[in-house]
Amino acid sequence: MIPTLRIFASSLAAVCLCASAAGGATPLTPEEIAGAAKTDELSIPMPGEFMASLNKVGKIDWTKMFRTPIATSYTSRPQMALNLGGLIADGYVAIEAEDAPQVKNIGKDILSIAKTLGVSKDVIERGGSIANFANEKQWDQLKEEMEATQNEVKAGMAERKDSDLVTLVTVGGWLRAMEVMSGYLVKNYTEGGAKLLRQPGIVGFLNLRLDKLGEKAQADPSVAAVRKRMGEIEKLTTFPLDKAPSAEDVKQLNTLTSDTVKEITKKQTK
Repeated sequence: MIPTLRIFASSLAAVCLCASAAGGATPLTPEEIAGAAKTDELSIPMPGEFMASLNKVGKIDWTKMFRTPIATSYTSRPQMALNLGGLIADGYVAIEAEDAPQVKNIGKDILSIAKTLGVSKDVIERGGSIANFANEKQWDQLKEEMEATQNEVKAGMAERKDSDLVTLVTVGGWLRAMEVMSGYLVKNYTEGGAKLLRQPGIVGFLNLRLDKLGEKAQADPSVAAVRKRMGEIEKLTTFPLDKAPSAEDVKQLNTLTSDTVKEITKKQTK
């Protein structure tokens, strides 16, 4: 089974893995992390804990799940948010792989998008401590610091009432995480592993959130590409608790998520 669903803050968001060489901020305490993580919304696993559940299947070579660096100079804010979420998931892949240079490279890309989306100076400065943990290969502390950073990003978005962007960051991270997991299971299929892909409530909730986006966000080509495929993705992640999806179903899910992730990384033409 997947890890216990974690409570999200303020309409759901995702971690900002702001790894820069700038000075570090003081890490949040466990109490501050817990306090920032409360909401009355549905709880869903963060990209990191969702993908980490794959470690229960066996020893994973996470380096094989890296992808080619994506663009960061998007002009559409909804597209930026979707790709910020995807990069966040990439950051967690790099942590699982314990690859410090990859963590920092992805962090720079996330920071580039996050600045454009108006991430506060305090959050950006916190990236220094993440870079320091990566340099020292302190992986447990790095995960905690990322979670702390994530909660600050959520709070900042909530204060600016950017609920549409919060939704899109969450969806982008979830799609990339699902692409990573289904991609591994296509090549290493087991019934136990395939059962990890069961998430009907989560996908249903995300689809509801997508339907509630403002007209401008819904008209964005990258958002339209996501909404076009999420219905079918929901069907493929909905199956009985005691039954695993077939290898063919897992392959189809991976194709859908991979195509969607690629679509949202494409530069838009006017």
